[in-house]
Amino acid sequence: MTVEVTVIHVFVGPTLLRSEPLLARPDVRVWPPVQHGDLFDAAIYDGDTAVIVDGVYHQAPALRHKEILAAMGRGVRVIGAASIGALRAAELASFGMLGVGRVYTAYAAGEIDGDDEVAVGQAPDGQWEALTWPVVNLRYVLELAVAAGVLDSARAAALLAGLRAVYYPQRTLAAVRAVCHRHGETEFAQWLVEQRTRDGYFGDLKRADALAALRVALDAPAPRAEAQPAPGVWSSAYFRRWSNAFARERVDGLELGTEDRLVYQQVFDPAFAQTWADFLEDRSRHPADGGPGLPLTERLARAGGGDLPADRVFHPAVDLRDEQAVELLLAGESEMDRQAVARYATALAREGRSRPGFTVAAIRDDLTRRLLLRVWHCPEEQFEAEAFARGLGSGAHAVEMAKRLVPGLLEEETERTETTRGGR
Repeated sequence: MTVEVTVIHVFVGPTLLRSEPLLARPDVRVWPPVQHGDLFDAAIYDGDTAVIVDGVYHQAPALRHKEILAAMGRGVRVIGAASIGALRAAELASFGMLGVGRVYTAYAAGEIDGDDEVAVGQAPDGQWEALTWPVVNLRYVLELAVAAGVLDSARAAALLAGLRAVYYPQRTLAAVRAVCHRHGETEFAQWLVEQRTRDGYFGDLKRADALAALRVALDAPAPRAEAQPAPGVWSSAYFRRWSNAFARERVDGLELGTEDRLVYQQVFDPAFAQTWADFLEDRSRHPADGGPGLPLTERLARAGGGDLPADRVFHPAVDLRDEQAVELLLAGESEMDRQAVARYATALAREGRSRPGFTVAAIRDDLTRRLLLRVWHCPEEQFEAEAFARGLGSGAHAVEMAKRLVPGLLEEETERTETTRGGR
C-alpha cells in the first residue's frame, strides 16, 4: 500500500527567520519569496499546500493571480498571510484562496490596500532579515501604544502619517525614532525601545500572521474538490504562455525547459513538418475542448480552406502541461538534441551575464531570420510557408521563438570557423 505524502510549501523571506521551529517540520519545504512562475514548479504536486507569505515585485516579476487560480484548480491548497500573501488572499478569497491573520482581514475589509502596506527593505545576497518596518507593523504598534495610554488617537494618527511618508526601504528603526522626535513624541520612542528590548518581536504583526498561517496549513484538512476554481476562470492565452515558459523536466540528467526542447525541434528537425501534421491530425480527431472528432481532411473541407494546407488554417494552442501533446511533438527528439538544447540554454544565459540589461527580445530580427533561412535551406519567398509547416505560426512568430537559439548558433559558427582555420 502506497501512502501519499503531502508537502507544505512555504514561500517566505524577511517575515520569518529560518530558525523558526515550524519551518523545520519534515513535511514543510521552505522556498524563497514567491515570484512569477514559482507555482508552476513540478515539485508542487496536486494535493500539496502552498503558503504564500513574502513575494518579490521590484527585482523580478510578481506572482500573477491566474497562477494561483491554476494551482488551486489542479488541487493545490493555497493559503496567504502577512505580506503579499495576505493581499492576494483578499483578492482571491471568492475563488477559494484562504487568508489568515489580521493583515489579511484588514485587506479583505478594505481597511488597507496596496502592497506598500507590507513592503520592507531586506538584506542583499539572499539574506532573509528585514531591515525596515512595514506600515502594518507600525500601525499595530501605535494601536498598542494607544491602548497602553502612551499616545492618544490623534497623536497616533499624526505619527502614522509621518512614518508613512518615509519611503519603505528607508523606514529603519532609526528612521522611526527620528520621526518620533520630529513630532515631539520622545516618550513613545522611549516606550517602543523598552518594549523591543524586552521582546525582539514586539509589534511584529506580520510574523504572528505568518506563524498562524503555518499552523493552519499543518492542522487544516485538504480542500474539497468542488471548491476548486474551474479552468475557465484562469485558462487563457496569457496563462498558457506563462505555463509553457515555466514547463521543465529532468531528462538524461539534464534540467531542460520543455518549450526550449520543442523550439529546437521546430527549428532543426528536417522532418518536423510531418510531426506537426501528425499533431494536427491528432488534435482534429481528439479536440482539446472535448468537441466531436473529425479526420483532418474533413475538418479542413468544412472550414472552407480551399487550396490552403491545414497548417495555414489550423493552429491549435499547444499546452506543454499536456503529456500526450508533448510526447507527439517531441517524438523525433534524440539524446544529442537534448544535449544541444542544454548547450544553447547555457549560451543564452552566458550572453545575459556578459551584457547588462540583455533580453532575448533585443536580439535582432534580421539576424535571426537569416540564421533560420540558413538552417532551413529555403529561399526567402518560402520562409512563411516553412514557418507554418513547422507549427511556428508565422514568419514573425518563428523569429520571436528562435531568438533564444541565436547565441548558441553564433557560438557554434565561431567554433567551426576557428577549427577550420586551425586545420589549414
